[in-house]
Amino acid sequence: MDMMTPVKDTALLDAMAFVWLEADRLDMREFDDWLGMWTEDATYIVPVEPGVTDFEAHLNYAYDDAVMRAKRVERMMGGDSVSASPLAKTVRSLSRFRLLSDDSKTIELRCMQTLTEYRRERLKTHVADVEFTLVREGSGFKLGKKVVRLINADHTLSGISYIL
Repeated sequence: MDMMTPVKDTALLDAMAFVWLEADRLDMREFDDWLGMWTEDATYIVPVEPGVTDFEAHLNYAYDDAVMRAKRVERMMGGDSVSASPLAKTVRSLSRFRLLSDDSKTIELRCMQTLTEYRRERLKTHVADVEFTLVREGSGFKLGKKVVRLINADHTLSGISYIL
């Protein structure tokens, strides 16, 4: 595609809109709506090692199924997590979208995420490549898998008081 040609792939545009909605719900702390965006068997993964694809055989910061996602939200919002008190304010910016695959059932998409956190009078930035598997459901999508590959994941991370 020519650099000046506008994107005409409606599947890509629809997928991008869904991913932006997911980011907005996280930033606006609409966690119940966010939890409803996932399929029942979906996974949310934040690997420690770069390039890993066998997540079950490697260490991860997060490897959440539906139960663990709900518990993560509950701990954050309930004040039971020291790392989430006070809860950080976040703003995500997503860019550099690339459609990796598209069949009649799923879309695989990768983008870059810059997440800025404000907590305890300090700003922090986390940058990641994020891979999404979106499952078509009716006229929309559900999250089938989200993998957040932090560019500094294999180094020491301070307490993260939000969902990446």
